[in-house]
Amino acid sequence: MQKHILKGLTMLMLVAGVALMAALVSAHAQSSSVVADVPFEFTVGGKSLKAGEYSVRAFTASGDTLLIRNQDSNAAIIQLTNSIRARIAPEQGKLVFHRYGQRYFLSEVWTTGEPTGRQFRKSAEERAIERQLAAISSKSELAQSSYETVEIIAMVR
Repeated sequence: MQKHILKGLTMLMLVAGVALMAALVSAHAQSSSVVADVPFEFTVGGKSLKAGEYSVRAFTASGDTLLIRNQDSNAAIIQLTNSIRARIAPEQGKLVFHRYGQRYFLSEVWTTGEPTGRQFRKSAEERAIERQLAAISSKSELAQSSYETVEIIAMVR
């Protein structure tokens, strides 16, 4: 009887230890931020942000809301995101932008070694630009050169 109690207590302690470790790892991942130097003005959530060094970190415990802050001016925006998965975890953290002509829109945030990233919803302005480009013939040189994906390497702090 004592062996069963001791075995159950040992199992309970093991499960509690694993749960604690998982919680600590999750809390660490959420408290870290991705930092990148963005050399151009960009838009996220309908708000324009100037070029500069930006930190991006989870604003909520679930990680679905991100805080994007300019390190120099402290200008910031809080934005809801969706989870996205990569086939292979990125070797470096990065910010992904959609570029239409001279307009940049923050699209995704990836952390080094994490197969799950965060994706921002397209703003009304970005969707309008997409519609305009779709109206241009796909064989047009302007339409082909007007859209580009730009990646900025980021550091995790």
